[in-house]
Amino acid sequence: MDALTSTSLDQVPDALHQQGWALLRPAVLLDWLHSDAATADALHASWNDLPPDQHLRDGGHYRFRRHSCFTLDIADGTLTQVQHRAHWQPVTYNALHGGFERWFEPVAPAICAHPLWQGLLTQIGQLLARVKPVDRWYIEAHQFRVDTTGGIGRPTPEGAHRDGVDFVAVLMLERHAIKGGETRVFEADGPRGVRFTLTEPWSTMLIDDERVIHESTPIQPLGDHGWRDTLVLTFRQGGFQGP
Repeated sequence: MDALTSTSLDQVPDALHQQGWALLRPAVLLDWLHSDAATADALHASWNDLPPDQHLRDGGHYRFRRHSCFTLDIADGTLTQVQHRAHWQPVTYNALHGGFERWFEPVAPAICAHPLWQGLLTQIGQLLARVKPVDRWYIEAHQFRVDTTGGIGRPTPEGAHRDGVDFVAVLMLERHAIKGGETRVFEADGPRGVRFTLTEPWSTMLIDDERVIHESTPIQPLGDHGWRDTLVLTFRQGGFQGP
């Protein structure tokens, strides 16, 4: 991520309107959240305790994750964790893993209560409400670790896709001893697209899910074992997706 592709906070609404995506540098994100690298590292440590994803239909064993859901009331900034629920997507958005309820272990309570976690969901949600005015966001939060067990890991085994929400935030937390994992974002109804690799911890990509499709290419190890840690937040108006 370089100076040509990074976005200031003030530029985010225009960038999302004009091209359907925006990138924030780690320093911009953490300063905005009144946080620092040491606090971010402490939050990231919880990625070492993610259980295996039991729903991979390609037969792989390379993905680990936790999942929890929240609502954010824009008027007063109240963030509320809702009762634990399944993750569900229609097959129109996820042909590989859509159409059935996927239950994952919830995000640990101490992580959900962490000031940086709370700030991420609240302030990103309020920023996105400047792009698309809403009264409330329905937020799904996914902690992901994709590793190179078996020689390859697939961050998006379903391929290029939309998530069926309004906006997606993808935060890169760590790349450990891997190659690959290129991010690709393309117009849903046009020819234009961009390709880049998120490398800096806490680099953040914001996506207008109605306008663009996205994917990340497979990863391979540079040594014996590597992994790629991300936090994915989805923001949807009107309610959570369900069957």
